Amino acid sequence: MSNYSTGTETAGPSAGGVQSVDRAVSVLEILAQRGEAGVSEVAAEIDVHKSTAFRLLGALEARGLVEQASERGKYRLGFGIVRLAGAVTGRIDIAEQGRPICERLAAELEETVNIAVLESHYAINLCQVRGPGAVTAHNWVGQLTPLHATSSGKLLLAELPAKRRTALLKEAGLEKLTPHTLTAKARLEKNLDEARERGYAISVEEFELGLHAMAAPVHGRDGDVVAAVSASGPAYRFTVERMHEVAPVLLEGAQEISHRLGYLG
Repeated sequence: MSNYSTGTETAGPSAGGVQSVDRAVSVLEILAQRGEAGVSEVAAEIDVHKSTAFRLLGALEARGLVEQASERGKYRLGFGIVRLAGAVTGRIDIAEQGRPICERLAAELEETVNIAVLESHYAINLCQVRGPGAVTAHNWVGQLTPLHATSSGKLLLAELPAKRRTALLKEAGLEKLTPHTLTAKARLEKNLDEARERGYAISVEEFELGLHAMAAPVHGRDGDVVAAVSASGPAYRFTVERMHEVAPVLLEGAQEISHRLGYLG
């Protein structure tokens, strides 16, 4: 039996679409393992007719994900894979380069430190280091959080062009998560203006009651803001006054991560 079996046939266009995606991914996996493979080999591996394998390869070739190796008719992975992988490796690089700085910040601030990036109309956390305090945030790594209610999200929003920011907020909506969440666009825009002016964003019980957070910008090689590094803790300990007091420490850490990513500013 093939290692790339796509399962039994199911009726309906939706099921057929999922099966086609599954088969296409299987084709990519085969080429990744073998280096090169012909239509007949691919068809045999995924247990489909040669015409189906040919159509799958043709679709992948049109997107640059596979290419014909030579006149022999064999296929190999195309450079379109590099384009897709680049989006992931860039984020992996941010997390890897940022972790040592996050560990130092968490120890110095005695609060939990995260790195987040923009993902559609959310912020997604790539890295987290817990502070030594008895009360710390739960693990946010891999979780999507709302842009308008979190310090990282607001920092990332503040650095976007106005047109894109408006589009993202329209898509996401301004859900009221706590009594303190900013749900009026004018108030949120004023808050984002303040974040830009002082160089960091804060969230005061806007995402969760009893939770305060602040975030500073991480710049990529070309100078664009590619991530936000944040510190968060319980409101009774990580007060607004405390956040403003330690802002230089967080900003310095964000700058160090930026330099590790190749930013010279």
